[in-house]
Amino acid sequence: MDAANRFESRTTYRLLRGEYLAGLLISAWLLIAHWNEVRWPVAVGLFLYIDLIGYIPGALAHHRARGGSVPRVYYVLYNTMHSWLTAGAVVGLWAWLFGWEWALLAVPVHLCGDRGLLGNFLKPFSVPFEPAPHPAFAEFETAVESGGRASLSLVGADRSGEGRGGARPGEPGGRGAPEPDGQSRRPAGTRG
Repeated sequence: MDAANRFESRTTYRLLRGEYLAGLLISAWLLIAHWNEVRWPVAVGLFLYIDLIGYIPGALAHHRARGGSVPRVYYVLYNTMHSWLTAGAVVGLWAWLFGWEWALLAVPVHLCGDRGLLGNFLKPFSVPFEPAPHPAFAEFETAVESGGRASLSLVGADRSGEGRGGARPGEPGGRGAPEPDGQSRRPAGTRG
C-alpha cells in the first residue's frame, strides 16, 4: 500500500488485480484483432517459456516436498521469469533480433493473466510455493480488516486498537503511562 505498509488489503488487492485484468483484456484484444498477422508458434512459445522455466520446476518441487520446504532457487526462477523486467528484456531482445511482431503480446497476456485472473504476483521465500494462507498473515489481515479492533499475537504487533503503533494507556508511551519515577503524568484537570 505504501513504503511503510508493504501489504494489500482485500480491496486494494482486488483493485490491483482489476488493473491487470484490464491489461489482459487489452493485450488479448490486440492479439485477437491481429489474428492473421500473429505467428502462432512464436506466440505459444513466448507464452509458455515463462512457466516452463519459472513455474513448473517449482511446482514439481513443491509437490515432491509434500508440505516441506522448497529450495529458494525455485522462488528465484519464478520471480525472475514472472518479472516485468525479464519480460521487457525478452521482448526487447526478440524485437532487436527478429523485429516487432504481434506474437510478442503473448508475454503481457501471460503476466497480466497470472496477476489479474489467478492473483499470483512475485513469491516471497516466507510463503509456500503454491498459494496457501500463511497463519501469521491471516491473523494480521483479520486485525487490519477489523480496523485494528482484533488483537494480534504477532511479536511487536500493535494492540492499541488504533492501528497506528500507539501504546495503550498504562503502557510505556501511552496516555497516563507512569514515568520512570513511578509517578503518572496527566494533564491538569484530567482523570486517570
